[in-house]
Amino acid sequence: MPRPPADSPRKRRGAGRVTLSSVAERVGVSSITISRYFNQPDQVSEELRERIRSAVDELGYVPNLVAGGLASARGRIVGMVIPNISGPIFAQTIQGFSDTLSRHGYQLLLASSYFSEEQEESAVRAFLGWSPAALVVTSHFHSAGTEKMLADADIPLVEIWDYRPERAPLQVGFVHYEVGVTAARYLLDKGYRRIAFVQNSVPGDFSALERRDGYADTLRAAGLEPWAFAPDENLQPFEAGKQAMESLMRGAQRPDAIIFANDNLAAGGLLAGRRADLRIPEDCAVVGFGDYAFAPMLIPSLTTIRPPARQIGEVAAQRILQKLGVLEEAPSDAPQPLACELIERESS
Repeated sequence: MPRPPADSPRKRRGAGRVTLSSVAERVGVSSITISRYFNQPDQVSEELRERIRSAVDELGYVPNLVAGGLASARGRIVGMVIPNISGPIFAQTIQGFSDTLSRHGYQLLLASSYFSEEQEESAVRAFLGWSPAALVVTSHFHSAGTEKMLADADIPLVEIWDYRPERAPLQVGFVHYEVGVTAARYLLDKGYRRIAFVQNSVPGDFSALERRDGYADTLRAAGLEPWAFAPDENLQPFEAGKQAMESLMRGAQRPDAIIFANDNLAAGGLLAGRRADLRIPEDCAVVGFGDYAFAPMLIPSLTTIRPPARQIGEVAAQRILQKLGVLEEAPSDAPQPLACELIERESS
């Protein structure tokens, strides 16, 4: 291939890239106004936002977030580490968090630990290396390495899906132990006495074990013996629920009610019960946790405890934006546990 003439102009790297100034020129405003549109959209009028949005779409402008982050020594990205991206119980939290952040020019960067302290530590280390504006982690169960990084971080930190006010990170969630207490008291009040608890088949779900502890202490306080069943590790949730129901109901001493660590397990148990011609709740009542979308559609419909999933995401984002000075903090914003709700349906 022939070389270009020595005097032919070379295309510089980045030439042709649409710049912030290009958008400003198209709209007829200053570059500062365009920057404000991306960083503080609430300070730009709705009419002007529409004009800028149209220009951005027409020109194909992409903000250089790396350069902006370096210039301000802090990016506009917020990192979040959750146990399971595919889990329906966390979906509303992620959506509520992302929706709230994006309205103020911040974006969510997500990682999954799948209940592994080692994977969580790796994700936290990677996020902090990118100088995020803030960081969100799930629960209070972390490795020593993660705890050290959280203690040394100089950015807003939030722990979600838990409430431990004695800890340094902001707390946005509820007390899992109390969820177990609520489920056990509900069944006791309905007259059930042989109440079993089925743990999660996923190793590392320590929050489920806290719910189990609340259940166990409540039964002991009523003069009854707790009865916990642990499915084989790493079974798929429906299969683990099936295993639990079959194992518990084939014994000489059968439970008259079962609390499952989550709705997936409970659904597997309900389906196994129907295949075995069990009458639910007459032969055995079933209670779950999570209030997944399928819970009211099961036959029988599933009694469960509904966590404030979306509220956790929205409140966590608001707390971060307050710490970043984007939102003002009101007296009513003082940390407090969020409420779970018991949803009574046909399975109990």
